[in-house]
Amino acid sequence: MARPYILHMFTPSRQASPFDVNMAVDAGYEHVIPYAEVGLDNVTALTQDAIFSRGPKGVANTGIFIGGRDVVLATDMLEAAHKAMVPPFAVSVFADPSGSYTTAAALVATVERQLRKVHQTDFSGRRVLVLGGSGAVGRVAGALASQLGARVWLSNRSGGEQATRISRETNERFNAQTEGILIRSADALQAALAEVDVVFATASAGVQVVSEADRAAAGKLLAAADVNAVPPAGIAGVDASADGKPVGTGKAVGVGALAIGNIKYQVQHRLFLAMREADKPVYLGLPEAMAMARTVAAELP
Repeated sequence: MARPYILHMFTPSRQASPFDVNMAVDAGYEHVIPYAEVGLDNVTALTQDAIFSRGPKGVANTGIFIGGRDVVLATDMLEAAHKAMVPPFAVSVFADPSGSYTTAAALVATVERQLRKVHQTDFSGRRVLVLGGSGAVGRVAGALASQLGARVWLSNRSGGEQATRISRETNERFNAQTEGILIRSADALQAALAEVDVVFATASAGVQVVSEADRAAAGKLLAAADVNAVPPAGIAGVDASADGKPVGTGKAVGVGALAIGNIKYQVQHRLFLAMREADKPVYLGLPEAMAMARTVAAELP
């Protein structure tokens, strides 16, 4: 009798994400078991409980998913789980805290596609402003854009020291070169927008972070992307369905939450499938999410 597919979900949070549970089941996992309030210190013990209980053949139908909200901790937990394997007792592991790795990868890949399609350029040398740059999706998207050659500002409203700290931690963990920037006023926002080629809106849902007046100050803008699907639009003039639609009277195009979400869904689904169908264990984090997002984006017309 074939062993059922089991996915163990480790999260530092108080509960697992129902979104992730649904995605895992739709990818073919028959049993999905969440473990809440899991810390870095007990990843090894939980991982080895999972690998030794099914035998060398049974581990092929076993996987581990790492969630939570901390993008740095999730990568640390992924590495800890990988190190805990004792071949031939080894299973695949996939980290995607709050969906931030797959969402950020989809955001960057979608914008990269429009930069190439509309402007015959890419992120290399471009100035990118991430509004909501202290959040999970924002800081990861900034790191990915930096890895592609962009000069990235991660914005923060709380204070300059916090902006600097978050940028430094992001750079150290994800091999990026972002800069923290404090933006508390419309004047500061418009001054920053005047210098950028691309803006990402990754702030809280239902909050507009760029008004029409703010956007008008962005004379160099090539692309504006908003992950917010809850009205009002995070960036004025960028509706949720936008996928290359002109924004304002300039040369910028918009990318909305539905276009980003379509790629995000495909990326997470395909990574769950890759983990379940792999002939040997795979370890999937931010680099793999970005590679898959670019693959999905390249399939679009």
